[in-house]
Amino acid sequence: MAHILFIDPIEKLNIKKDSSLMAAISFQKQNKEVYLLFEEDFYVNNLKETKLRVYDFEGKMKEDGYYIDQFSLKKAKEVKVSRNDTIHMRIDPPYDMRYHRYLWMLDFISIASGCNVVNNPVGIMKRNDKIEAFKQKKSVDSFVGASRQGFEQYVEELKEQGYDEIILKPLDLYSGIGVEKFSISDEKLIQKFTNKVEEYHGAIIAQPFLKAVYDGEYRAVYFDGNEVGSIMKRPKDGEFLTNIAQGAAYEKVELPPGVKESCDQTARELLKDGIRIIAFDVLGEAITEVNITCPGLFVEVSYANKKNLADLYASLF
Repeated sequence: MAHILFIDPIEKLNIKKDSSLMAAISFQKQNKEVYLLFEEDFYVNNLKETKLRVYDFEGKMKEDGYYIDQFSLKKAKEVKVSRNDTIHMRIDPPYDMRYHRYLWMLDFISIASGCNVVNNPVGIMKRNDKIEAFKQKKSVDSFVGASRQGFEQYVEELKEQGYDEIILKPLDLYSGIGVEKFSISDEKLIQKFTNKVEEYHGAIIAQPFLKAVYDGEYRAVYFDGNEVGSIMKRPKDGEFLTNIAQGAAYEKVELPPGVKESCDQTARELLKDGIRIIAFDVLGEAITEVNITCPGLFVEVSYANKKNLADLYASLF
């Protein structure tokens, strides 16, 4: 019963606090067979046996038990994928055609070999991290599209509601990449929207800037429909991004009852599509993102809550 973590190249990762590597070490600590798979070695075929070139590794946690101290790859080997194995999809967005092809391929492998894939590739294809949040009853008034006319109308509606700033961001990136804030009265706002559409080759997201972000944004991690730990992320002084990768601070927090109810309900619903691992971002009472492509911050949430989420993750299998 092998666990194969399909991850980005090691040189792209922040090793000391990478959620995927932390999970790999936890599988190893629990004496489970575990390997790493990289994009350059990933392929499918329709032969009788599905084989993948994977890597053994050595990893060690710091004394605090939450941050990674050492990590190194060992020699590659070929393994046969069978119905008892699990492939963990841990490639970071952007969710582009490259990413979508990998989901097609993972779905093919799961059918051909009978193996399990987490999160389920078809489930990921059905749900967009950001649009999924817009389905909630308490959601931020949002625009998604490339229509200039539609955006102009949306801006006028926001002005009528009294908003004075607006956020433009890509639909398929992560960690605050590409997020910008503008005055809603900016004479060049429509052109900036058009430039953003051209930059990201299609539909983007527009939302009113909510000053509640200065008070912080929740990150709640869920495994198999259950909350396993949450933190409050607060932006640096004078900034508005709550992404820890952009310098935001964080601390342990208990979710307010209404927020927890919304996250619980969504997590149970997505579990029906094989979405077992979710990281919610919540601003005020509104879910702003439902991270299912490569849910992260295991290290930070573990550290704040003084329990190792990666150990809990490995224990699910």
